[in-house]
Amino acid sequence: MAFPQPTSSLATPSDSGPKTHIVPAAHGHAFSVPKDSHFRIVDLHGEQVVDFAAWVSNTNLIEKLSMSHTRYHLSGATPSIGEFLWTNADRPIFKIVEDTVKVHDMTFMSCFPKMYEDAGLTGHRSCATNIAEVMGMEAGILGVTDPFNCFQNTPNYSLKRLGSSKPGDYIEFEAMLDCVCAVSCCPYDLDGFNGGRITDIAVVTGVPTGERDVRYDGVAR
Repeated sequence: MAFPQPTSSLATPSDSGPKTHIVPAAHGHAFSVPKDSHFRIVDLHGEQVVDFAAWVSNTNLIEKLSMSHTRYHLSGATPSIGEFLWTNADRPIFKIVEDTVKVHDMTFMSCFPKMYEDAGLTGHRSCATNIAEVMGMEAGILGVTDPFNCFQNTPNYSLKRLGSSKPGDYIEFEAMLDCVCAVSCCPYDLDGFNGGRITDIAVVTGVPTGERDVRYDGVAR
């Protein structure tokens, strides 16, 4: 059984097996992952982008997941299974183990409050605010690093929809270092982005090595 029934909360993986945390639409979640552990980010309903950021534990949020370093190592291409995401100290931080979508964005920043204010939307939730809140950042949104935008099809937007993920699609990572991670269920609901409807996503930690369910629908298997 790869997945239990969704639990109400999750902070740190345990030895008792996989734990699932449902991240409400337009909100964020922070969680810790130890080195060598596996975790998944799951699109439960399809076409939902997830901003993913991470920091190496015990570095005071200084060493972090870096899109510019990752682009350098991958020559700008979306990472494939077996390839790595890198930190700003030029160390591999995550290895991609499984990926049912295979296209993600490493170019765009998290959406931020002024973006919505300029569109006439005051008080709209944003990925930058979500990540700053769950990480308790003293600098607020200015402390948020550029994310790995899971399931955002920017590299091939002219060929496929911006959100090409289907219900149950996921990306699975192996942590190469002890990390603190944050996800934001992207609240951008303009121009048909995120399928025009923001939906919940799931984070699954403690995934056993070698487990390969292709779809996740919240039901124990």
